[in-house]
Amino acid sequence: MKKILFMLLVTLALASCNGNKFSVDGTIEGASDTTTLVLEQSSNGQWFVIDSVSVGKDGSFKLSVEAPSVPSIYQLRLGNQTICFPIDSLDHLTIKAKLPDFGRDYTVSGSEHAEQVMKIDQEAMQFAGGKGTEAERQAWKDKLARQIAADPSGIVAYYAINKYIDGKPLFDPMNDNDLRFIGAVANAFNSFRPDDPRTEYLVNLLLDGQRRRRSMQAPTDTVYADVATLLDIKLQDYNGKEYSLSKVAAENRVVLLDFTAYATEISPQLNKLLNDIYQAYHSRGLAIYQVSLDEDNVAWRQAAQNLPWITVYDPMSVESANVGNYNVNGIPTTFIIKNGEIVERVEDATRLKSAVARYM
Repeated sequence: MKKILFMLLVTLALASCNGNKFSVDGTIEGASDTTTLVLEQSSNGQWFVIDSVSVGKDGSFKLSVEAPSVPSIYQLRLGNQTICFPIDSLDHLTIKAKLPDFGRDYTVSGSEHAEQVMKIDQEAMQFAGGKGTEAERQAWKDKLARQIAADPSGIVAYYAINKYIDGKPLFDPMNDNDLRFIGAVANAFNSFRPDDPRTEYLVNLLLDGQRRRRSMQAPTDTVYADVATLLDIKLQDYNGKEYSLSKVAAENRVVLLDFTAYATEISPQLNKLLNDIYQAYHSRGLAIYQVSLDEDNVAWRQAAQNLPWITVYDPMSVESANVGNYNVNGIPTTFIIKNGEIVERVEDATRLKSAVARYM
């Protein structure tokens, strides 16, 4: 924990001397020139004061502060009420709020990610204090889960899995299904944001949840963490042709089973890596069986037509039995299959090239 806090403090220090600035301005209806707003930055749940400003007689305010070196979460605080928003770099946000409900009656504009966080918070308010039915709460949570799966390495996904309602985590590490989405974010950050100060925190959150879940399981429970049995998958490509994973594995020396989503921002980088591996080893008996978990098949279809390996679409997305069978906690997750058997699971994309080389 001390190491994580040290890294976060270093990040804040670096942000203060990078020379770039972001700005937040707006109006607070009902405020006066005695009203003070405090700007704070989050470090995995710990808040640090960055700046403050007095509101003008007309309720207007403006803040301009050093931009963070990596995307970060901020909040504007008035007393014990807050408005949260992410800052990617040189954003310019406008906040309009009303007193006395500063933390409830507000809008944030100027950034797509900031507007997404605003929507998450305002929808969460509908369930605070035990409001809403369990079915309504679950439907909203399922929608957030799909949003997380679409961009697991994004700042909004990080914010969503750390959201609390009435003092309880919305995505609970002690819940198997919730842990799957925490894993998606942790693995995506570990693969594509290894130097982000949130990455170690997320990985530790995932590992701690996994350890606690295993300690609660009876000895007869099945643990899928290190899948060794090849379970068949039968899905169609963009031409409607069905491909059986077991048949592909029987016909090729080594197969990469890759679970992905083309709509995510990490997809182009991942597919470039897979293409490098495919071009290096295809002539030596390597095949790739790539399963798209995109909620909408448009992004998959557009990308799949340009890829030289087998690309199939799972219409059930993250709710698919295939995801459960292979315990896919995050994107990307890749399995190496040799001689019809799973020999290795790779969640860190930076290890994939060297891992494949061992089996060719």
